[in-house]
Amino acid sequence: MKKPESSPFLVLIVLILSFVLLNSCGGVPEENSTSAASEGNVFSVDEVLEMVSKENDVTRTLYTKAIVGKGKLQGMKFDEDWRKDDVEAGPLPALFLRGVATSIRKGPIPLGLYLGSDFPINNANKFEGEQEKLFEEIKETQDPKFFYDESQKLHTAMFVDLASAQACVTCHNDHPQTAKTDWKLGDVMGATTWQYPKDSLSYTGALDVLNAYAKGTVDVYVEYLDEIAAFKSSEKPTIGDKWPEDGNYLPTPEVFLDSVRKLSSYETLKSLIASK
Repeated sequence: MKKPESSPFLVLIVLILSFVLLNSCGGVPEENSTSAASEGNVFSVDEVLEMVSKENDVTRTLYTKAIVGKGKLQGMKFDEDWRKDDVEAGPLPALFLRGVATSIRKGPIPLGLYLGSDFPINNANKFEGEQEKLFEEIKETQDPKFFYDESQKLHTAMFVDLASAQACVTCHNDHPQTAKTDWKLGDVMGATTWQYPKDSLSYTGALDVLNAYAKGTVDVYVEYLDEIAAFKSSEKPTIGDKWPEDGNYLPTPEVFLDSVRKLSSYETLKSLIASK
C-alpha cells in the first residue's frame, strides 16, 4: 500500500513554523553547518519529549479503541505474531508501539522509544535500576519523570501508560505469559520511555522529532494494511473512509492520521508556538 506523502497535521506545523521563524529572525536565516546554530535552540529536550509523548498517547488510544477494540467486535484478529506468514492478524497495541520504535530507530533522528513495566508479558520489557525506582514513583503520582541516563548518555523521559481501553485489560489478563491477571481499566500498566542525546532542540529539531514519530505510525499502519492484502483465508475488511464501528472496515492511512491530527494538533501547535 502506498504511504501518504504527508499528513495535514504536519503540513500545518510546517506552515506555522515557517511564519514563526521568519518573524522571529527577520527573514530566512543564513545557512551554516547546523540548523540549530542558525535558529537557536528554543526547546528543552524535556519539552520536546513531552510533545511527542502526547502525540503518542492520542495515536495509541485511537488505535487501541477504534481499531483493535471495535475491530475485534467485527471479527478482526490481532496477535503478537501478526508478522508471521501463517498468522492473519494485526498488531496488538504494544506491538504497534514497538513497530513505531523500530521505524524511528531505522531513520536519521536519534529518538529512542520503548515501553516498560513491572509486570511485562515479555521479560525484556521489565524495568531495572534507576528506571525501576522512578516507575514506583510514577505509579503513585502518574507524573512524568525526566532525568539524564549516565549509563547511556541520553536524556530520558518516562510517561505513565494507563489501561485506557478494555481491549488492553482483556489481552493482558488472558495472555498465557502474563505475570498479572487482575488488570482493570485505569490501572498503571507501565511507562513509555523516550530518549534523546541533546539537552535542547531548535524549531526544526523539534519538528524532526515529531515527523519521525508520525512516519513511524504510518509505517506500521501501512504494514498492517499490507498484511491484510495478503490474507488468504480470513475475510478482508474494506479499506477506505470508514472505521470498524461501522462494520468490517478500516480507514486508509490518510484517514487514520487525519483523525490523529484532529485530536492532537491544537495542543502540539500551542506548545510549538509558546516558546516564540
